[in-house]
Amino acid sequence: MTPDPGGSTRRRLPGYIRRDALGPQSDDRGLMLTSDEMVWLLAAVAKGDTAAFERVYDATRARLYGVVLRILRRPDLAAEVMQDCYLRIWRGAAEFDSRVATPITWMVAIARSRALDLVRNPGMPDEAAETPDVSAEESGPVDPHITEELRHLLACLGELEPEHRRLVLLAYYSGWSREQLAARFETGLDNVKVSLRGSLLRIRECLGS
Repeated sequence: MTPDPGGSTRRRLPGYIRRDALGPQSDDRGLMLTSDEMVWLLAAVAKGDTAAFERVYDATRARLYGVVLRILRRPDLAAEVMQDCYLRIWRGAAEFDSRVATPITWMVAIARSRALDLVRNPGMPDEAAETPDVSAEESGPVDPHITEELRHLLACLGELEPEHRRLVLLAYYSGWSREQLAARFETGLDNVKVSLRGSLLRIRECLGS
């Protein structure tokens, strides 16, 4: 698949992801990649490489499913969120910045954010709606290093002004284009770019402190 000429945000999710029924039996042991390998693969995904995306998917799906299921407590809802997560990863791979987070932390943050969005939805079924707004420690993967990194990233995001934080989350974790952000915040495209650059700089400085 070649990159969509109109922008990565309109690329369709590869068909095998839509058909694949992800459940608790999924296991990515033996498929884990190094952080450097994941960075390389995400760069390839950003160019529309479906083979690279399949490797990322196979290596991370069980871990992300665990994050989502801990929050939603329902396999059917978790499977729905998983499809949306990987759609966001597929469309937003070009936005990944290895200076801000490792690939797995970036993906866990996407999964966690999408699951919590569903929990907060007024139309959410009672069983999941009663789920507390879990912290990164509770919803994160088992690996304590990743959990700590995610906690640090969330803390740094929390130091941004609310509008700048929303801008970063929409751009890098929800896959919004710069044009969509400009329309959403009713500002110019250049202002969006400047705000994102400044916010990312602050996050990098915070993570390095």
